[in-house]
Amino acid sequence: MTLSGRESYRDELTLLAREDPSIVCLEADLGGARHPFEEAHPDRFFNLGIAEGAMIDMAAGLAEAGYRPFVSTFAPFATLRAAESLKLTLGYIGAGVTVVAPYAGVSGAWFGTTHHGLEDIAVARSVPGVTVAAPHGEQEMRAVVRDAAASGRPHYIRTGRNAVYDSLSSAATAEPLVWDRHAGPGDLCLVSVGEEGTRLCVEAAAARDGLAHAHLCYLDHENLSRVTDLLSGRHSRFLVVEEHRAEGGVAEALALLMPRSEVHGVNAGHSWPTGGGDHHEVMASLGLHLPTVLDTVDRLTGPAPVSLPRPNVALTNA
Repeated sequence: MTLSGRESYRDELTLLAREDPSIVCLEADLGGARHPFEEAHPDRFFNLGIAEGAMIDMAAGLAEAGYRPFVSTFAPFATLRAAESLKLTLGYIGAGVTVVAPYAGVSGAWFGTTHHGLEDIAVARSVPGVTVAAPHGEQEMRAVVRDAAASGRPHYIRTGRNAVYDSLSSAATAEPLVWDRHAGPGDLCLVSVGEEGTRLCVEAAAARDGLAHAHLCYLDHENLSRVTDLLSGRHSRFLVVEEHRAEGGVAEALALLMPRSEVHGVNAGHSWPTGGGDHHEVMASLGLHLPTVLDTVDRLTGPAPVSLPRPNVALTNA
């Protein structure tokens, strides 16, 4: 694969719009000079500038008029700056609007704390009726965009900035759960969320034998409820890796949905990164990197508890 998540979204939406004249694309000053949708369908492309709430409100009106709006802005601005518009449009009204949010987590890195989105899953999951997705790689992103366009339901789709990933599945439709590795029922199961969480789980599973790895694409309550039987039917101990706060994240959700299972999490913790660096450097400053994942795996699978630092390990249901 050669495209990042946000590039895959733009390209797939441009292709879908050739066959579906109801699809419109709205951007909050993220389109750039050569947005593929604008070049192919200039009469259905709108750059609303730095007016995220107004953009989502406008999308609500377009949906009411029979269009299928896709809107895009930074993850923290979509879920926090425009929180009321998102709640009313996607939740209360139930408008068929898809919000695609790049720069999730700390993928903005050098842009700084104001542009980091470590709370967006919590906000989007708290709005009833919204399908929440965090696809990994080009193929899965394309599948999620196709599913959103076909369903007409409210969607929130998070992605990163420019990084390119290989999807774990090449299915034409996105699956809520993809098994990357199987292991025995007594073994620890890694559960990956989003692009970087999945990358870390793939690397950890390659470094430690006997680990299962399940990747989650859809993260809303409805979809997570559907996969808990599949997860708990195979394993009883889980380690969720996510580029998000512990509070309101997927580890917390799974712990509530699987009260008889043991759920742990490696996440972005509670710090506010203020220094510069690229994506991985900022993640490492939060303790969200491969050494933390492997240390946590070793602690959970070792013969006896050991005294290891636990910077961002949270949430256990015994």
